Amino acid sequence: MKLSDVIAEFISESLSENGECEIGRNELALKFGCAPSQITYVITTRFSPNQGYIVTSRRGGGGYVRIARMCCDRRQTIMHIVNSIDGDMDSNTADIFLKNMTGYDYMTKDEAKMISAAVSESSLRSIPPKMRPFVRADIFKNMLISLL
Repeated sequence: MKLSDVIAEFISESLSENGECEIGRNELALKFGCAPSQITYVITTRFSPNQGYIVTSRRGGGGYVRIARMCCDRRQTIMHIVNSIDGDMDSNTADIFLKNMTGYDYMTKDEAKMISAAVSESSLRSIPPKMRPFVRADIFKNMLISLL
C-alpha cells in the first residue's frame, strides 16, 4: 500500500462519529515520516468538496487542518455532484464519485455498476476520443438525475 493510501486511511478512520477530525499537519508528517507537503497532497486529492468533504485550516503556531464530511441528504448530494461536473469527465473521476456515493449509501452498488458501465471507455468506444469526456459527463449527470 502506498504511503498516501495509508495516510488517507488514517485520516478516514480519524473522522469521528460526527464526521469531523482535526489534525496537525506537521505532527501527522512526523508520525508517517514524510514531508508536510505529502499530508497536504493527500488532503487535497482525497478529501475535496467533490468527494464530500469540507477542509478548513489555520496556519501558524497551533495551526490545524479540520476535515468534515458534508452533511447533506441524498438529493442535495446528488445535485451538488451534478452541478460540480463541468463540461467533461474522465472515467477515474466518475469512479471516485460512484465510490463515494455508494460509501454514503446514496446509491446501491448495482446502480453504481450500471452507471460505471454506461460511462466506461468500452461503452464510448464508437465516439471520437476527444469527445468521450464530454459525452461521459452528460451521461453521468443524466443518470444521476434519474436517481432522484
